[in-house]
Amino acid sequence: MMQHLADRYCIALCNMKSILKLEELALFVLGILVFSQLDIAWWWFPVLLLTPDIGMLGYVINTRLGAITYNLFHHRGIAVALLIAGFYLDHFGILLAGTILFSHIAFDRMLGYGLKYPDNFKNTHLGNI
Repeated sequence: MMQHLADRYCIALCNMKSILKLEELALFVLGILVFSQLDIAWWWFPVLLLTPDIGMLGYVINTRLGAITYNLFHHRGIAVALLIAGFYLDHFGILLAGTILFSHIAFDRMLGYGLKYPDNFKNTHLGNI
């Protein structure tokens, strides 16, 4: 009986995709918390949340350029760099951009969308979508 319960919970908790999605959910909540500290109306968050998807415009040219532009707009290191720069420079626009980018990336990855390989939009570092 105990082994059965352990096996059942391990299916949910040991599944790598589930673990990664929970981790991204936590980072998304962190992004919301950071946004809540900014002096800006809440309605801006959902309005701006999808703006990093402008990086998909590269796919209009070809998949290689699309992967480059998409990944540029979905790189967590860039988001963190913007957050740090915005904080230390006391620059609202940079801080807002970093917060939105950070939140967007977490939201995307929580849904299973990862960084793109140049061969196909659906081929990501998290697997095929």
